[in-house]
Amino acid sequence: MSTLSAFVVPVVTLGMLWVVPTGLALVDGPRPPGWDALRRAWPLLALPGAVSLWLPRSGTATALAACYALATLALALQAPARLLLTLPRRPAGTTPSPAGGTRPSLRAPRPGEIAVLTALVSPAVAGVALVAERAAYPLFGFELDLLALTVPHFHFAGFAAALVAGLLCRTSGGGALARAAALSVPAGTLLVLAGYFVDDWTELAGAVVLTAGMAAVAVLTLRERRGLAADRATRALLAVSALVLVVTMALALWWALGEATGLPHPTLTWMAATHGLGNALGFAVCALLAHRRLRTAPRHPVTLPRTELPA
Repeated sequence: MSTLSAFVVPVVTLGMLWVVPTGLALVDGPRPPGWDALRRAWPLLALPGAVSLWLPRSGTATALAACYALATLALALQAPARLLLTLPRRPAGTTPSPAGGTRPSLRAPRPGEIAVLTALVSPAVAGVALVAERAAYPLFGFELDLLALTVPHFHFAGFAAALVAGLLCRTSGGGALARAAALSVPAGTLLVLAGYFVDDWTELAGAVVLTAGMAAVAVLTLRERRGLAADRATRALLAVSALVLVVTMALALWWALGEATGLPHPTLTWMAATHGLGNALGFAVCALLAHRRLRTAPRHPVTLPRTELPA
């Protein structure tokens, strides 16, 4: 196992077997056909992909990765099905009908829902990258190390961060900052993906947008920590998840700026050991644990003096 793999493999295994099913259990709203069965079976469906990570690149590892990729595709297909069930509708009579009269029309999905839909689709990108990497195939000309790093990126930035942004948008009442987080985290993730195909400057733009979104997530998380969490453990988890983002996203900006400009910047191995582990353990795991505790524990909002409320 290479030095890079020593950091990536355990993190991706955690993402497949725990982060995704834990996050899916936090998703509210309509459940398309097959949703509950897919969510309950996810750890079993993800097991072949996790096993493939620990094997040398081979036909067996590729086949196991392909099984996981099919599961991620099934999850991605839940996104359009959910979209049809969650699109808000304008009242009847607001849109002319070709047959005469009027009919209801669809509005754009809410920002929080856009973030959730992004989370559902993101593991499929990771699944495709995993199959190519396990087969030692440079998909779209990408180096194998970059394909390997795409897998954790779309489990944690793509799935976990987008999902947490969507959850915060709902729990905070959908204010301006919450809407910005719910839109900029998916937008930044997609821009980073586009940068793989366009150039390093596009990837840098994606890193800037994603960092702005994660900063909004951190601020919202600290507000939620003060306002909703009744016990110290939940408050600590929320605080850690927010504060870790300050360091990890600064590292992401440093790396993206260096790639675009040629300035000195960390290596991929160093980024995996710092940015990657920090986002996985410090942010994603802590945030999901906290939100699960908030979901199951009775809420006793903390009343703060008006002068202490965050602006």
